[in-house]
Amino acid sequence: MDIAALVAWVVTALGGFVLLARWISRGGLRQQRTGTTRFPAPLVFGHFLLAAAGLIVWIVYLAADRPALAWTSFCVLVAVALLGFAMFARWVPVHRTAAPDSAAIGDAREETTPAERHLPVPVVAAHGLLGAASLVLVLLAALGVGGS
Repeated sequence: MDIAALVAWVVTALGGFVLLARWISRGGLRQQRTGTTRFPAPLVFGHFLLAAAGLIVWIVYLAADRPALAWTSFCVLVAVALLGFAMFARWVPVHRTAAPDSAAIGDAREETTPAERHLPVPVVAAHGLLGAASLVLVLLAALGVGGS
């Protein structure tokens, strides 16, 4: 269970890196000043940094086999999931709006399109599902299900 949780968490992180890079490359940080993006930078980077910290704690748990570290990872992952749900709730209305015209790419109208509008739906879905699987696997491992 421990290694399954690690694998799920790492694959989730890879999807998260793709989403973060896409958001930044589409102007998410620049849009903070104009309010175009619905993702505040502290929410985005808080999600990222907490997930990375939790993963590090999980790796230390795997090396040290200390139950307290497993529970710490789980608690951090719960906070990460809550931030992820907040971003998902902000992303859904943006995704449901009409796609920007292809002619608008590169002109001033592109700056009015939130950066999160460009996040690929399959990556968002996989990231969320794998994140939920990671949370469940970490909980099961912390409970001692499946041995360590």
